[in-house]
Amino acid sequence: MLGRLETVPAARRPDLLAAPVAAALSHLPTAEVAEIDPALADTAALCAAYDLPLGTAANCVVVTGRRGDVVRHAACVVLATTRADVNGLVRRRLDARKASFASTDFAVEVSGMDYGGITPIGLPVDWLLLIDAAVASTPIVVVGSGLRRSKLVVPGAALADLPHAEVVDGLGR
Repeated sequence: MLGRLETVPAARRPDLLAAPVAAALSHLPTAEVAEIDPALADTAALCAAYDLPLGTAANCVVVTGRRGDVVRHAACVVLATTRADVNGLVRRRLDARKASFASTDFAVEVSGMDYGGITPIGLPVDWLLLIDAAVASTPIVVVGSGLRRSKLVVPGAALADLPHAEVVDGLGR
């Protein structure tokens, strides 16, 4: 239990996970899941309603970078107390002239996850997966489950150990 979130092992509640997240769960055997009110899925509302410190919440944002005809995508995971450095660090890491948040329709369609529930677990393998060093060093973080009606509770270090994850200092500012 974290704050007022009542958690159970995620493997016992696949109904609370988006399909790509459930399929990738083997990478996070310690993951717990908590059912929440979907109206409270946004970070500030979640933390207030469930008595969670804002520093335990991690947000996953999808970024699209372009250079000429080349388009690349990245998922960036930062603590809720920070914002992803999209126009600096992420743009350079994508080798892009321009970087911006991906459209909601694109992020939802390609990830197979709900808007407001996108998580770094189970994302397309051709996307960069950038984890802020502050997330990786946080003992327990609350992240999306792929659905708006639940959240995952995992060690920050477990997110850093996901396949293709890259821990980046200063991703969150």
